[in-house]
Amino acid sequence: MGVRFLKMAVVYILIGICIGIYMGTTLNFALTSVHAHANLFGWATLALCGFTYLRFPKAAESPLAKWHFWLQGIGLPIMLITLTLMAHGYAPDWITTLKRIGEAVAGTGILIFAVNVFTNVKAMDIHNNHTHDVSM
Repeated sequence: MGVRFLKMAVVYILIGICIGIYMGTTLNFALTSVHAHANLFGWATLALCGFTYLRFPKAAESPLAKWHFWLQGIGLPIMLITLTLMAHGYAPDWITTLKRIGEAVAGTGILIFAVNVFTNVKAMDIHNNHTHDVSM
């Protein structure tokens, strides 16, 4: 599960960087919120979740991890697409409602991640999983 999160995170850093380059070259910063959300809620959050799942297999193997993956994987693109439309002045009620739904779905995914961490990540797992190779 951790690898799936890391790969999804890389997609979002590519999107975020492309948006940033576009804004810098055009000097049009209308997509600043989309850029920020792609980089922070996409890249940074998903990468940290991925590393958490790689480090704590019990959390990765939980059904909660799958729910987290799909909820954030569905909600975040909806949120970013609707934010993009709104940044370009297209904001009918159904778009703003869809944005709120995307936010709620992605946010629920993060809430599930939190439950998973508090349920399945234990301090003792850190020491039990360490292997050190100190040979030179």
